Order: sequence, then C-alpha cells, then structure tokens
Amino acid sequence: MFNNLRVNIFIYYVVTVVVFISLVYYFLIILKVENIFVLSIIGLCFIILSAIFISKLAVDPLLEYVKDLQNLSKETLHELNLPISTIKTNIGMLYKSTDDAKSMKRLNRITVACDMLQERYNELDYLIKMQSADVKKEDFFLDELVEQRVAFLQQLYPSYTFNLSLERVEVLSDKKGLEKVVDNLIDNGVKYSQDSKLLDISTRNETLIIEDYGIGMDEVQLLHIFDNYYQQNSSVQGFGIGLSMVKRFCDANSIELKFHSSLGVGTKIELQFKSEKGR
Repeated sequence: MFNNLRVNIFIYYVVTVVVFISLVYYFLIILKVENIFVLSIIGLCFIILSAIFISKLAVDPLLEYVKDLQNLSKETLHELNLPISTIKTNIGMLYKSTDDAKSMKRLNRITVACDMLQERYNELDYLIKMQSADVKKEDFFLDELVEQRVAFLQQLYPSYTFNLSLERVEVLSDKKGLEKVVDNLIDNGVKYSQDSKLLDISTRNETLIIEDYGIGMDEVQLLHIFDNYYQQNSSVQGFGIGLSMVKRFCDANSIELKFHSSLGVGTKIELQFKSEKGR
C-alpha cells in the first residue's frame, strides 16, 4: 500500500513540475505575457491546486488505513469481552463448589491472571477512546484510586509491602489514564527496590507521593528517565516507555511531576495536582 503511495506521489510530483515548466514556457515564450502580476496569480493558483491534490493523494490512504485499524481494534475489543466474562463467571461457580486447598490456590492464580486480562482490556479500550478524542475528565478521589490500584498490584507482588498513608484528595482528571500512571510508577518502584521490598505511598495536600528504598539514581540517570526506551538497568524486565508515558500524561493534565533520587538510597516521586483538581 505505502510503496504504491510513494510511487503515485513521485509520479504526480514529476508531472506537476513538467506541467509548471510548460506553462511558464507557454506564457513567456509563446504568448509573450509580460505582466508579472498575471503570471504570479496563475502560478500561485497552479501551486495551490497541486498542493491540495498532493496532500489529498498522500493523506486519504493514511486516513483509511488508520480507520481500518481503529475498526479492527474495536471489533477485537468487543470479541475479548465475552471470553473474559465467561471465565469470571465460571471461576465464581468453581469457588462455590471447591474446598480443596490446592484447587483453591490454582483458582486464585487463574483469578489473578483473569484480572490482568481485564486490565489489558481496559487499557485497550482507553487507548481506542484516546485516538477518537473520547476521553473525558471526571471528579474522583485520588486516595480511593490509589487504594484500588495497590490492591490489584498486591496480587502481582505478594512479597512486597505497600505502606499507605492516604488523606482525602479530590481531583478532576482522566481517571483511566491516571490509573495507568499510578500502575507504572508503583511497578517501577517494585522493579528497582531490590531487597527492601517496601514502598511508601501517600496522598496529602493535593499531592501523590510514591517512595521506594532501592537502588536510586544519580544526576546523569535522572536526565534520561523520560527518554523513550531508556532503562536504568538493562537486566530489569520492561520496555523503558513507562516514564515517558507518565510525563506526557502529566503535561497534558497540568500535573507537576517531580523526581528526587539518590544512588543507593532510593527514589521519591511526587505528582502535584494544581489547576485540574476538583472543588
């Protein structure tokens, strides 16, 4: 598709240049038009028409391609909803009819895996809405959101301690996007906390604070943390895009993002909600 698009644009560009030169030759040499103003108007009209046609030739196939991808994503999302709901329903029925300890452990693992699938489903739904500019801000309590995300992440990291100190903080923001931000920050804290296995998480004075006591970062590393695909430690599993996404979200939602870190001591992250807080 895109190879053909390049060829079409190249051919049209060459044809446009040839036609333009021919028109200049025709008016200057054949008709011997000496009025510069008339020539300028004719040339400007030709350039504008050519630009409109080239932009249409280039953009229309891309818009169609993006539209097809969006439709595929929506259809895929719709198809995922049924099996996830079916799994959850049957897990609930199995819990009621199972007393064996080993079977219960297996069911718990399946439940956690199903919850993770549900999270991916919600993220895909959120990304599709973002592409269609359908994301809406809403009033909610930041402390409740943090408590919910920690409860979910505790299932993934049962050996870690999340020390919560949550004061009531009302905010106006993109709730699903903020959930992704909180997940990323806590997940990073877990990955780089090493042997401490402790994270302090608090909300106060319209600020969310997440602090780990792990490997920390020096000044050079702090300069690169928002770069796409940058990873502080290559041995840690991940793609290095989390903090870049966090920074974009905070900038778009008027949230002040601060990092305080010392090598070998740990990292403290602050999200201060300013103009977008709820009243």
